[in-house]
This record gives sequence, C-alpha cells and structure tokens, in this order.
Amino acid sequence: MNSLISATGLWTPKDSISNDELVAAFNTWSDKFNTEHADEIAAGTIEAKPVSNADFILKASGIKSRFVISKDPILNPDIMAPRIPERSNDQVSILAEIAVKAAKDALAKAGREGKDIDAIIVACSNLQRAYPAIAIEVQKELGAGGFAFDMNVACSSATFGIETARGLIASGQAKSVLVCNPEICSGHLNFRDRDSHFIFGDVATAILVEREDIAPEGAWEILGSKLITQFSNNIRNNFGFLNRGAAEGTSDDDTLFKQNGRSVFKEVVPMVAALITEQLEKCNVPTADIKRMWLHQANLSMNTLISKKVMGKDVDMAMAPVVLDTYANTSSAGSIIAFNKNSDDFVSGDTGLICSFGAGYSAGVVIVRKK
Repeated sequence: MNSLISATGLWTPKDSISNDELVAAFNTWSDKFNTEHADEIAAGTIEAKPVSNADFILKASGIKSRFVISKDPILNPDIMAPRIPERSNDQVSILAEIAVKAAKDALAKAGREGKDIDAIIVACSNLQRAYPAIAIEVQKELGAGGFAFDMNVACSSATFGIETARGLIASGQAKSVLVCNPEICSGHLNFRDRDSHFIFGDVATAILVEREDIAPEGAWEILGSKLITQFSNNIRNNFGFLNRGAAEGTSDDDTLFKQNGRSVFKEVVPMVAALITEQLEKCNVPTADIKRMWLHQANLSMNTLISKKVMGKDVDMAMAPVVLDTYANTSSAGSIIAFNKNSDDFVSGDTGLICSFGAGYSAGVVIVRKK
C-alpha cells in the first residue's frame, strides 16, 4: 500500500531576534571581556575576543533573523543563553508542548483528530531527555492510540522520519503516522562564539503520513526516498548523559554546538547533489519535471550550489525557496518549513522533492507528487 503526505503543520515562536540585535549583545560582551582581561591579552596569555558584524552574518549564511523561545536572556550580555524554566514531571514538557502545537496544525488541515493517529514519531536533533520518549508524551497529549517513539538523525531527522513512517505503513503496523520535529536549537548554541552564534533558531513542524486509501484529496504521493549516513566529526555536540561522569564538568565550550564549516560545505554539497540525482533516476523522474526543491535550510550558498549541481543550471528561489533568512537554521524542521510555506501552488501531477542533510553526516531525500 502506497503512503502519502496528507498534511504538514508549523508552530513558530512569537519572538524574533534580528542580526543587529544579536551582534549588539555579542559585541557588548566581547568588549567587556577584553577590558576585564586587558593585561592577559597584552601579555599574550589569552586571546582577545573578536567582534561580530551583521553584514558578515548575512554574507556568510543568508540569515537575517531567527525565532527563539527565550529572547531577552539571549540578548543579555551577562547571560547570552535561553532561560527555559524546568518543569515538574507532571507538567507537559516544553518539547512535547511545541510538537503538539505543530501536530494540531497538520491534523486540522487533514481533517483529523488525535484519535485517528496510530503511530507518532518525534524526529529531531534536540531531545531534552532520554526517556520516557517525548513521542509517547505527545501521544498522550493528542489522545492518540497505537505506539510512539523518538529518533535522532540530527538535521536529517524529518526525512528519516518520513521514510520510517512509510515503512510502518507498508508493513501494516500503522495506517496514519504523525512525524513531529520540535527543535529548540538555541538551547545548545554557544552565543559567545562569533563563528556560530547566529546560526540557529527555534520552531516545530509536523508531517502526517497516511495510507493511500485514507489520505485526503490533494495529498502528496511519495514516489521514492533514499537515506544515507557517513561518520564525520565536522558537526558535533558533546552534551550528553555521560558528561556528569567526567570530573572536568559540563561547562566547557566543547559541550556545545561546534562545526568545521568549510569542511562541511566541501564534503556535504557533492554528497547531497549525488543523492538527489541518483534517487531521481531511480524513480524515473527527469530533472525537468521537478517543479521545486524544498531543501534543508542551513546555508544559502550550500542550497544554491546543490540546486545548480542537480539541475545543471542556475535556479532561482522559486525553484529552491528560502526560509532561513527569517527562521535561520532550524535543524530537522527547515525543509518542512520550506515545504509548508511554498507548496500551495502545486496542482495534480506536479513533482517536487524534500531533502535534508546535516550532522552525521546524514542526508535524506523524498520525491513527492501532488495527487
């Protein structure tokens, strides 16, 4: 039995931080640090902190602003991190809360209720706990039946989740699978690192994948998909449950997000372009038939080059729409935001592809056609 994407959902935080706001906070902190450590800097025992620049951020990434769960503490030079109060175990977790908001948006578009769902996958980069699974909490909040589980393939989690949902439907385990991508990326971002303090934003998306015989009119047929992984340390986050077992503690910068951006660009672009091209050939879909590519929203230059390699020519933003200018990198949710906001003009028979890629390395592509 074929699987279709019946609907997608989106939840966006109310607060946004512009590049200018972010740079002002960073530079205030940097200037204060350099003043307080002037003697050590002069002696050469420590390095001076650099300043950031809004034009540099835009040129390096294409990002102009980002939505965040907790704005004011991030912009406070004495904090420069979100402040999300811990909740008691009998309260809904923040990750489940935003996943449910995106899920309800998707369910409403498909004319579904929680009780109609018989499997839930929370597929994201930034899971706030090991167990019980966030997905089971979402299942409870929605009143869904069946089963639920979490999965993490970093920025590729959404496409991996779609393919996992398709497999569950093909095996008869479920007929309606909800994939949720709640991402609070600001929680692990080092806002005192000039090279990465601007990269991420917070958001939640959801994808409803259903068996063909129950999917609503106008759903998206999944023609085929392909997943790949290849180990690399070029994007890494060491904050995990074993850190408290280390005498050194958990406050080092090494426990936060870090990446070797140049290597990532050089290695990921050809890998993803080849993945897309091979899967299009396998599905017998000529590149000329692709109306749109909804790509992972990490870096504008990466997406521009991937699109050019796949299509064999320069393409405009109508072909590969950009949302990272206002959302920044939202990890697994990025390609789904692009799809959610830039697919209403498709008619029956139009074909496109959803592609995500990131840490691991990992990458996934899903070829879809409007029914």
